[in-house]
Amino acid sequence: MVVEINHFIIYLREIKKTSKNTEVSYQRDLMQLASFLGQQGIIEVGKVTKTSLNSYILYLEKAGRATTTISRTLASMKAFFHYECTQGNIGKDPAELIKAPKVEKKEPIILTVDEVNCLLSQPDGETPKEFRDRAMLELLYATGIRVSELINLKKSDLNLTVGYITCKDEHKERMIPFGKVSKLALSAYMERGREHLLKEQDSEWLFTNCNGRPMSRQGFWKIVKFYGDKAGIKADITPHSLRHSFAAHLLRNGADIHVVQAMLGHSDMATTQMYMNYAQKEAVRRAYTGVHPRG
Repeated sequence: MVVEINHFIIYLREIKKTSKNTEVSYQRDLMQLASFLGQQGIIEVGKVTKTSLNSYILYLEKAGRATTTISRTLASMKAFFHYECTQGNIGKDPAELIKAPKVEKKEPIILTVDEVNCLLSQPDGETPKEFRDRAMLELLYATGIRVSELINLKKSDLNLTVGYITCKDEHKERMIPFGKVSKLALSAYMERGREHLLKEQDSEWLFTNCNGRPMSRQGFWKIVKFYGDKAGIKADITPHSLRHSFAAHLLRNGADIHVVQAMLGHSDMATTQMYMNYAQKEAVRRAYTGVHPRG
């Protein structure tokens, strides 16, 4: 089964042109499935049944895995066994009729403008790390980009003169403007922070850790948690909270939803509309004041 999984991953990479994150996720999920089935004496794809796959789902549930994790695993299974069917390796798809567990959608954490201002003001020192942290937080809130897009920005993706960044993925690219506050933070980082962090190394990446290596998702998550605690924010914020807040604040203050959709990189308007709905509900529960403070 492991051989077939590896062939499937090659197919994803070379034919489907999926992202590296998707490829790694599928491979991890499927190898864990293969390990479980192997312990049950099932090592051939043709011997896998709906019952054995349901047993794996039940095993994940008993192990306390989140419904989102189980749903993602099932998506990986369905894609793999559908591929095996189309390749003629199996006659019937054992995953076809398996249903994913119901996922309860949590409302995104949307900070107030005052909370965002307090969070962004925390890295107020003059060390290279604080210059970097301030620039990353300001840019994330000013543009609403995803954390993966932030940490994968290259130096060449930044245009400080005009004031925009270029975000790219395997399908498209988009140019996103940022305001004067972000421009000042980025300028300070480029002039007084980045070279010190690189320690005379050369790097194409815009943001690096203190060893001059590319910033990781986990590393930036720790940065957000640190400054969130320092700001006294009670909500369990994540880097994505700034993206949520960016969208909700702009829509709450009258920004055109199509413009916000383009900036966020949403292909579906319904996804952007979600922020409008949350912003309206939040306006009742917690008062917003002013416009987007980092415009």
